[in-house]
Amino acid sequence: MTQQHIPIELGTEKIGKLLMKYAIPAIIAMTASSLYNMVDSIFIGQGVGPLAISGLAITFPLMNLAAAFGSLVGVGASTLVSVKLGQKDYDTAKRVLGNVMILNLIIGILFTVITLPFLDPILYFFGASENTIGYARDYMMIILLGNVITHLYLGLNSVLRSSGHPQKAMAATIATVLINAILDPVFIFVFDWGIQGAAIATIIAQVISLVWLLKIFTNKSELLHFEKAIFSLRKKIVFDSLAIGMSPFLMNLASCFIVILINNGLKKYGEDLSIGAFGIVNRLIFLFIMIVMGLNQGMQPIAGYNFGASLYGRVDRVLKVTILYATVITTIGFIVGMFLPQLAVTLFTTDKELIRLAADGFRVTVYFFPFIGFQMVTTNFFQSIGMAKKAIFLSLTRQILFLIPFLVVLPKFWGAYGVWISMPLSDLAATIASGIMLWIQLHAFKKADNNLAS
Repeated sequence: MTQQHIPIELGTEKIGKLLMKYAIPAIIAMTASSLYNMVDSIFIGQGVGPLAISGLAITFPLMNLAAAFGSLVGVGASTLVSVKLGQKDYDTAKRVLGNVMILNLIIGILFTVITLPFLDPILYFFGASENTIGYARDYMMIILLGNVITHLYLGLNSVLRSSGHPQKAMAATIATVLINAILDPVFIFVFDWGIQGAAIATIIAQVISLVWLLKIFTNKSELLHFEKAIFSLRKKIVFDSLAIGMSPFLMNLASCFIVILINNGLKKYGEDLSIGAFGIVNRLIFLFIMIVMGLNQGMQPIAGYNFGASLYGRVDRVLKVTILYATVITTIGFIVGMFLPQLAVTLFTTDKELIRLAADGFRVTVYFFPFIGFQMVTTNFFQSIGMAKKAIFLSLTRQILFLIPFLVVLPKFWGAYGVWISMPLSDLAATIASGIMLWIQLHAFKKADNNLAS
């Protein structure tokens, strides 16, 4: 088969140069994605009020749940595409694209149909009060109505990145952010649509980027493009995609449950503004997390391709370089959180009490933040090479095995501070578990590489 755009360089180019080529666009895209969420929070906080930020924070668990189903398809399919390209199984890679479209349509529509009729009870369960339910409902109704658009946009963008087009995937994300940033102040301040305006801006931005992605995949000169034959669900492709995507799915599902615990803990031991403080800290922390996720996305096609081609030395090299860069990023986050928390928080609000609560929480949350880069890269590494069970285990260690018990026990002794301190303690414990599993896997790679050489 003679095709253009087959990413042969993944198995031949120098790892450092290759990682930068794939990671920088992904980092820009993920940073833009984080800013995408921050823009909503900033305009809502400045244009609607401090309680509106708390209302927005109430929606995080439901948005995490929606993201969980989106990542179940998108992340799993993109990893499968990389592995199949490494194995030169181009026909299966094409069929993965078709399956992504069908699965995202089905899951996106079902999620909206199931959750929308029960929105108020769900939001109350997530920690809403009479003061915040109106804001949370107004925002989430719009987001749920556009949920299928979100799923399709994120799923196709992930496949585009893994098929050798990181720059185009980056452009789609940046376009979404810029459109949202332009529409937010217009809808909130000019049209006076309040928190609903922010949600409408979000969906419109995603619609525009989705149209562009659909146009790319209709280009027949691309290796992966829409064909009638690929739009039929294949049992093995669906199973493999969902198995690989199960790790981020469970991670997002656990995040949903954890945010519920955090919101209700802060509501019980603090106040509505305490939930808003967590919402602000969550956005700030996520900026650094998303940069690391961008590094992981740059690593993913390189690790997946070389693992599929049995080039274990290159797999080992890209892992170590990614860990180094991720640690630098999370260390910067630690410095900002420890020494400049008030400055960062004032972007979102001018309310003095909310600034105090958020700054104190930000400082506590980053206690062990330098270690979280290593833990994130290790988890994504196992996912990138198709070792779904190990990735799932590591995804759940921080949240299920460590964070949930901490959130249940520590607030009983230290109140709201116990909620905040639970997060860095779980980071530290999960990093230790990740280190042990990674050491075992690298030893196995070294042994396999020596066997190939002999």
